[in-house]
Formats: sequence, structure tokens, C-alpha cells
Amino acid sequence: LRKQLNEAAAVKISVNDLIVKAAARALVDVPELNVTWTEEATITYDQVDVAVAVASEKGLVTPVFRNVAATSLTGLASAIKDAVVRANEGRLQQNEHEGGTLTISNLGMFGVDEFSAIINPPHAAILAVGAAKPQIVVGEDGQPAVATLCTVTLSVDHRAADGAIAAQWLARFREIVENPLQILI
Repeated sequence: LRKQLNEAAAVKISVNDLIVKAAARALVDVPELNVTWTEEATITYDQVDVAVAVASEKGLVTPVFRNVAATSLTGLASAIKDAVVRANEGRLQQNEHEGGTLTISNLGMFGVDEFSAIINPPHAAILAVGAAKPQIVVGEDGQPAVATLCTVTLSVDHRAADGAIAAQWLARFREIVENPLQILI
């Protein structure tokens, strides 16, 4: 899908862009994880705002991208690329770090297979994304096949959402990633 999109799109789409968009779609479908925890209450949001961890030249930052579920894939890709450039230049504004309910931390491009990430309060969760690598699997016909697999680890603040909700979100995220056309519709 990414290859086809990049043949047609004016803006190059990265694997991470697809992951962020899939995560936002899963938050729409499992809104119980689109929350933040405060001492007064757990707050549920209608709009899906997602933070993306950026290893900038100035250090790790997590700009928040607004209304990701309603943003086009090319619009999201452009916004993330712009934020990375501005992060490296130290030009991100404080309000760009505020809000959101979920952070995506992707170390796959560094060859990291899997890791655990620390939740950015008051976010409910953080998704740690490892490298996508070809592996031998058993195909639907019972025969060996090659598939590209990626390990993700979801860490959840259980004050905001319990494990059952986290499992529902993760199952939905997996379904979307395994059937990526769902990201576009």
C-alpha cells in the first residue's frame, strides 16, 4: 500500500505515517482509550490528537498532531516532516507539546526490534514500534511463507484505562495494520 501511495502522492508517505494514522483510527474505534487521567477525573475526547516522539538534534521531543483521524495521510506526513525540521531547529512552540492521549515512539528505523516506552503524562498510553522485518510464517494454506512482521508494545496508564480496553485497542490497531486500506477509508 505504501509503495502504491508513494507512486501517486506528492508527499512521500513513511511507514511511521501509516502507523500514526492507524493508531488514530483505532482510537476512533475504541474511544475508551482516547482519554487522559487527572486527579479530578478521566477526560474523554472526541477529537484524536496523537503525539509522535522525535529524536531531534536538540533532544527527544513529542509534538502533538491535532485531529489526526480527520487529517489526510499526505497532510499528516507533511505535518510530521515539518515538525521534525522545526524540532531540529529548536522552533517548536510549547503549545505543540500539549494535549494528546497517545504517543507513538518508533525506533524501527534504528533497527530496534522491540522495546518498552514510558508514558508521557497525562497521556493514557504510548505505543513502542519496532523494526519491520521479513520473517518466515505459516501461511493460511499451512505452508511456509514470508511476511513482514513488526513488534509493537503498548504501555497504558491503568488509572486512565484498564487492560481490557488496552487489549481491545491493540486488537483493533493490529486489524487495521494488517488490512491497511482501512487507514484510508
